[in-house]
Amino acid sequence: MIAWDDFRLVKAVAETRSLAGAAEMLGVNHSTVFRRLGTLEASLGTRLFERARSGYAPTPTGEEMVRLADRMAEDILAVERRITGQDLRPSGELRVTTNDTLLVHLLTPIFASFHAAYPEIRLEVLVSNQSLSLTKRDADIAIRASERPGDTLVGRRIATIGWGVYGRPDLLTQAPFDAANLRAHPWVGLSENFAQVGAMKWLRERAGDDRIVYRVNTVLGLAEAAAAGIGLAVLPCFIGAATPGLVRLVAPDAAMVASLWLVTHPDLRATARVRAFMDHVGRELMRHRSAIEGKEEALPPESELREARSSPARGTGAWDLAQEADDGIPPVDAD
Repeated sequence: MIAWDDFRLVKAVAETRSLAGAAEMLGVNHSTVFRRLGTLEASLGTRLFERARSGYAPTPTGEEMVRLADRMAEDILAVERRITGQDLRPSGELRVTTNDTLLVHLLTPIFASFHAAYPEIRLEVLVSNQSLSLTKRDADIAIRASERPGDTLVGRRIATIGWGVYGRPDLLTQAPFDAANLRAHPWVGLSENFAQVGAMKWLRERAGDDRIVYRVNTVLGLAEAAAAGIGLAVLPCFIGAATPGLVRLVAPDAAMVASLWLVTHPDLRATARVRAFMDHVGRELMRHRSAIEGKEEALPPESELREARSSPARGTGAWDLAQEADDGIPPVDAD
């Protein structure tokens, strides 16, 4: 009889195309993989892989086993999610994925208040600028800046993240800021893998690629570059407002916005710890909604800019968060 471990073995060899790679993936040694594969092929009376210079290539029988292994893995994950979803107590481990920008400038104090409210829940935060799979249980909950957080996920759209133009006032000494002539200034921008971000499209259309003198692949790095005076930057307002030395020059534009989502897998939404997190963090984020959307920050008057141009760069003050009442916004399908 073929065991689940046999399917895992075939899947690992097919994915890595080598015995050594499969051994590393499975946490066993090379000789064990070699012996088990030989035993399996002998018991089935057929070869599962062709040995070629490019590595181990699955035969049609091997490919069928890989497809079955994928299906079995999905079924096992589905069972795990359903069993986990039956947990009624807000305790245990909870894995949350988000990006570094949201974690550093927005989420850490909220996570601290969640821990204080639910000390029996062990929170693991997975920081990644790539979207981890909730379906494969890479994480239980995601807090994402995205227009499409996942067609199979459920949750709520918290806010629209407002982006504005920020810069150091002393950078405007030679060329006073003119929103109608953004090419008059040097700019810092995100790297090419962020080309489809609305704020970067907005910047390219109005200032041009040739005026972007510095690129970086994180929003945190973008804020640091603007604060260092390399150039003006388009930043999420909750970051620009919190970065010392920067003032906002252009208010959020509809072409620059992105949505902030709090989502989970449907099989987990009834889990006590998931429900507790979604309710608590959702409520806290809603309290900060005006700041996230950039509605609170007033543009500096021209007199202030003139004064700042002749003096050292300075901060813009504390980030004043709105205390919006939460009326219990119902979760909505993330579609």
